[in-house]
Amino acid sequence: MKSKLALLIFALVFQVACMAVPIPALFAPTETVVPTSTSAPATPTLPPPPGVTPIPSETLLSPARLFQQVTLTEEPYSESGDSPVYTLETSTPVLEGSDDPRALEFNRQAVVIVDELVAEFKSGFEYLPEKPISAGSFFQVTFTQLAPPGDILSIQFGVDAYSDGAAHPYHLTRTLNFNLETGQVLTLEALFLPDVDYLTLIADHCRAELATRDIGFEYGFESGAAPLPENYRNWNLTYEGLLVTFDEYQVASYAAGRQQVLVPFTVLDELFAEEFAYLAE
Repeated sequence: MKSKLALLIFALVFQVACMAVPIPALFAPTETVVPTSTSAPATPTLPPPPGVTPIPSETLLSPARLFQQVTLTEEPYSESGDSPVYTLETSTPVLEGSDDPRALEFNRQAVVIVDELVAEFKSGFEYLPEKPISAGSFFQVTFTQLAPPGDILSIQFGVDAYSDGAAHPYHLTRTLNFNLETGQVLTLEALFLPDVDYLTLIADHCRAELATRDIGFEYGFESGAAPLPENYRNWNLTYEGLLVTFDEYQVASYAAGRQQVLVPFTVLDELFAEEFAYLAE
């Protein structure tokens, strides 16, 4: 009897002990399995959309354009003489930084213009007095680059000169417009679509502007602004428009000086050739 009672008490104590301890702890594994890799699955490479050709990474960076490789500098030159008495100074634009044939052609064209101006000045030496009347003659050539940065160089040469014995100095303008991309001189005609009367439109704008100035344009100078190529040989591309220069005596008297008229690009926008349409933007 006593043995049965003891067995019953032992069973009750064992049951209470089991309820106090979680069952998993009683059967916990002796080893913990650790995954050997925690890396995420690889992202699949998707094919390009239809109609799209992948661009190789090495072609994404294109080489610099020529105008980005060169620097516009000047080459000064001076000389003087005693028979006749004269001084001469020139400044010639020079592109440095590249031996590209297009840059060399620009340099050649610039030299040609300056040399022609100097030759024209010296051709008058035979008419100068043997003994100087004043301090002698002088001749100076300078230049200005007027176009915005890009493929087009638009150079305006200015001449300030005097021939001994003359009543006053004289001034001349020459221009050089050059397309670095093509390596060729840029003509006025090349700016516009074929078979459009661009010259009349430019001339009409210039004549209307000149007529508003107190320069005596209407008194015998109108022909200097007629729509003829020789009247519009001195032109430049600027930030704002097409700049036309008329030398002294062309559209006004010497006292009035040279005249310049800016033709806004917006006036010409419908006439530009496709490659120059950006000028009117």
